[in-house]
Amino acid sequence: MNTQTLTLHIRGMHCRACTLLTESGAVELPYITRAHSDLKHHTITVEGDLAGKLPGEVALALTEKLHSHGYTVSVDKQHQAKGWADFRVAVPVALAFIAGFVLLQKFGLVNLVPGGSVTYGTAFVLGIVASLSTCMAVVGGLVLSMSATFAKEGDRVRPQILFHAGRLISFVLLGGVIGAIGSAFALSGAASFALSLLIAAVMLTLGINLLGIFHWSKRLQPAMPKFLARHAYGVSKLNHTLTPFAVGVATFFLPCGFTQSMQIYTLSTGSFLAGALTMGAFALGTLPVLSLVSFSSFSIHDRAYAGIFFKTAGLVVILFALYNLMNALVVAGLIQPLFSF
Repeated sequence: MNTQTLTLHIRGMHCRACTLLTESGAVELPYITRAHSDLKHHTITVEGDLAGKLPGEVALALTEKLHSHGYTVSVDKQHQAKGWADFRVAVPVALAFIAGFVLLQKFGLVNLVPGGSVTYGTAFVLGIVASLSTCMAVVGGLVLSMSATFAKEGDRVRPQILFHAGRLISFVLLGGVIGAIGSAFALSGAASFALSLLIAAVMLTLGINLLGIFHWSKRLQPAMPKFLARHAYGVSKLNHTLTPFAVGVATFFLPCGFTQSMQIYTLSTGSFLAGALTMGAFALGTLPVLSLVSFSSFSIHDRAYAGIFFKTAGLVVILFALYNLMNALVVAGLIQPLFSF
């Protein structure tokens, strides 16, 4: 085989999960043996038997393979529109969303845990935002690829039920384990404050990244080692009765920044029950959209309002991050409470 390499430009990448998804999709082409996506430069370098194939042909084949996840591949560099005009709608919508959440919390409808910490209501809302963000594209890709595999055998419903059951159960149990592990560490006040700052920083980075206007923020996102995430993604390629359940469990380990920020917080709870309920609430928040993905080809990426949506989601996450940062400063005694709830 005459091995050659080719670097192409890719549009639609927003986070490190996107690199995993695009690389995994590329190597599914029979003549590509290896792929590497660069989040900084928005490129994908493929290696394989490319003899006799024009760069445009390879780009078209990759686009057809990845388009359902919101990516397009081309020979020439693609302009990444920042969409400043989208903020005219995104800002008031985000403020209205936060105002509604604050009112619910003030009336005690989502304030289910003591003040100064992430509430179960917050975890649930972040799950909704995460399920609609591009960072969850890798989970949507898992669901769709698994669905396609089992649909060939005429089995459409059972795999979806097993997947979501595996996801919910794993988030509850593993969230509890993380919380219990946290109980083994007697965090000092300074350590708890530092951990709160870390959580706020992770959420702030995620929110800025969703805005799509500061490309440097993509490099700041935390990520699980790629070899572990790749193995988790590879589970979906196995055709076995319990594979959907295993795929659901594997999503706990995939490189979604929202999931990882909640896992960091869960460690600070020091409680199996609190950890289980927090991660369970987050997983429940992701359930509606992932269920929709399971039974349809739904994708926000190709919608005309995609820019408005992601900027709205980014602003919501940023406001949550600032709110959590404010709570951490209040608990540390550095500032006075700005709100009475």
